[in-house]
Amino acid sequence: MTSVGQGAVTPQARVAQQRRLDDSSILTVLSSKSHLLWALKSGGTLEDRPRYNKSVTFGSFPFPTLTEQQKIHLRALCEELDAFRKAQQAAHPKLTLTQMYNVLEKLRANDRTGERVEGRDREIYDQGLIGFLRDIHDRIDAAVAEAYGWPADLSDDDILHRLVNLNRARAAEEAQGIVRWLRPEYQNPAGHAAEARDTQGAMDLDPRDTAAKPAFPQSLPDQIAAVREALSDLGEATPEQVARQFKRGRATTVQPLLQSLTALGQARIVEGGRFAK
Repeated sequence: MTSVGQGAVTPQARVAQQRRLDDSSILTVLSSKSHLLWALKSGGTLEDRPRYNKSVTFGSFPFPTLTEQQKIHLRALCEELDAFRKAQQAAHPKLTLTQMYNVLEKLRANDRTGERVEGRDREIYDQGLIGFLRDIHDRIDAAVAEAYGWPADLSDDDILHRLVNLNRARAAEEAQGIVRWLRPEYQNPAGHAAEARDTQGAMDLDPRDTAAKPAFPQSLPDQIAAVREALSDLGEATPEQVARQFKRGRATTVQPLLQSLTALGQARIVEGGRFAK
C-alpha cells in the first residue's frame, strides 16, 4: 500500500486550502471516496477510531483543478446530497448520519460477501433510503474521478497511488513558485506570483512554514509538553515529523522525549518507527 506520508504539498498551498470552504464544489470533493481514502491513510487513529487531522489530512490533500463546468456539476451534487440527508432526517427525527453511513458501509461490504441487510440495519436502510444515498455518492465519486482525469473504476490502492503522485507533483510545482490556489479569487485576487521555494527534504504531509513554527523550548518540561502537543496534533508521526513542527527542532532530541512519553503511557509506538498519541 502506498504511504501517504511520503508526499507533500508545501505551506503556501496548505494555507490557501485552509482559508475558506464556502464553495460547495470543494465540499463535494471532500465527500468523495478519493478524500475518504486519503483521510483514512493519512489521519492516523485515536484509540481504535480513525482520526481526521486537519493539517495532515486536509492541508496536504491534492484537490483536482476544476473547470467552471465541473464546479457547477459538483455544486449540484453537493446540494442534492445535503437536501436528501436533511429530508430523511426530517422524516425520521431519530435517524442519525452516523447510522446512515454505517449501513451504507455495510451495504458496500455486502457486495463482496453476498449478505443481506437485516434487523435494525434494515430499518435504518428503509428510513434513510440508503440505496439512494449510495447512488448519490457513486455519482460524486465518478464526478471527482472525472475532475482528476481518472477512470471511475480505479481500485482503492490505485486511487491512493495517484493521489500521492499528484501530491508530489504539486510540491515540485510549488518549488518553482507555481501554486494552484484552491480559491484564487479570495486567496490571491491580485494574481501575485508565488515565491519559489526549496522543498528538498520536506516531502512529508505536514511541512509547516518556518516563519509560523514555534521555537523548540529550552527547558525539559516545556520540551516534553511541546512534543506531546505536537504529537496530539499530528495524531501519528516519526520523530523527524514532530521535530519539523518547531524552529531548530532536532529528531535526535525529540526521539528520547517520545520514548519518555511512551513509558509514561502518554504515547505509543506504532508500525514503521512512528509514534501515536
